[in-house]
Amino acid sequence: MAWALKLPLTDEVIESGLVQDFDASLSGIGQELGAGAYSMSDVLALPIFKQEESNLPPDSENKILPFQYVLCAATSPAIKLHDETLTYLNQGQSYEIRMLDNRKMGELPEITGKMVKSIIRVVFHDRRLQYTEHQQLEGWRWNRPGDRILDLDIPMSVGMVDPRANPTQLNTVEFLWDPSKRTSVFIQVHCISTEFTMRKHGGEKGVPFRIQIDTFKENDGGEYTEHLHSASCQVKVFKPKGADRKQKTDREKMEKRAPQEKEKYQPSYETTILTECSPWPEVTYVNNSPSPGFNSSHNSFPVNLLPTATPQDAQQWLHRNRFSPFCRLFTNFSGADLLKLTREDVIQICGPADGIRLFNALKGRVVRPRLTVYVCQESQQAREQQQKHENGDTASNTFFVYHAIYLEDLTAVELTEKIAQLFNISPRQISQIFKQGPTGIHVLVSDEMIQNFQDEVCFVLDTMKAETNDGYHIILK
Repeated sequence: MAWALKLPLTDEVIESGLVQDFDASLSGIGQELGAGAYSMSDVLALPIFKQEESNLPPDSENKILPFQYVLCAATSPAIKLHDETLTYLNQGQSYEIRMLDNRKMGELPEITGKMVKSIIRVVFHDRRLQYTEHQQLEGWRWNRPGDRILDLDIPMSVGMVDPRANPTQLNTVEFLWDPSKRTSVFIQVHCISTEFTMRKHGGEKGVPFRIQIDTFKENDGGEYTEHLHSASCQVKVFKPKGADRKQKTDREKMEKRAPQEKEKYQPSYETTILTECSPWPEVTYVNNSPSPGFNSSHNSFPVNLLPTATPQDAQQWLHRNRFSPFCRLFTNFSGADLLKLTREDVIQICGPADGIRLFNALKGRVVRPRLTVYVCQESQQAREQQQKHENGDTASNTFFVYHAIYLEDLTAVELTEKIAQLFNISPRQISQIFKQGPTGIHVLVSDEMIQNFQDEVCFVLDTMKAETNDGYHIILK
């Protein structure tokens, strides 16, 4: 059975608004540039600024995607017309996602009668949190040992084959399914939006997440690595029953608005349609193990953009460096085109925050860490030599090899993770971190203590077996 669901706001309307905004943002490009800067004539010669119909992507008004994913949860009525829909979910509740085959007759015949693989992720919507996703998820793992962020409700699911959940990827599940058969998977999200907000005075506003589905077909080697389709939607997760209360509150607020005000907001829909998006860019996760589907291309792709990069290579580079929102603007840019843009050009096109970040990424500039800590692990030989020196038996010949640890968040969780990575152990094996204080006392290392460390401070690490579990205490001397 084929499903055909459309949102009332067409891509054409959105696209028109974006083009107008972008045209306005380009006014003044090239002004106040130095003589040695990239000239305006060169900028205008780039493909993005040519008024050629052939360079514009085809109108997607009548475009039918090969698959459609429908989350069976109502959208919020308090979302403005030109904004993305937002759906509220209850923590731990099972929600159905219908996997629908929307192919036209004869489209993608190579998957007819075959399985495809879909990977479902819960990721951050906020770009600031995307940059620190690894630290955020490891912090959640530390506070919720043994729990997962995303689970499949297998007994309720239909048509799903070979479901898997990698124990090192708490926010990801995957499975096989046959597009020609009815398939519905039920997911459970166990984290809540306020777990990733800074604690201030209570009543913190929770961060939105994204539920993203990436689907792949088999390659000649029988591996599911050839990308077919990706779609996502924005959600917020509340404690049990909290989503129902929030939906009711939004509905009551809208009912109190004047009729002309209501016209500025989208109606609430009974289900949420996941909209097409770019494939999820791979990031290095625990033990440097990439997720299935992207490993081959990710490992071979250069960190810095090269002048010889084709437009397709440049698009991949933008994806992998979290500049996906600007991929359409730079559709036909080669590596040389992007590298010729000046700092002022990029800021004019992308805005101050993203423009500076993109310019620094293009030039391969490394941002100085907020705090650098030097640590080494005390060896048994060093202990014996130190003991002899303290006893006056012989001169100390102790030689320590230090390693640099770079901290950005200045938290105990981040320090624990970095120490674990340095010595190739799991963060869960480190029970607590202490700093040796006056008279040899052990002071628990807190976020506030780390924030007061001097830059480039040196520590010798000692370990002590924890009494309550199989882990160890780390002592900073």
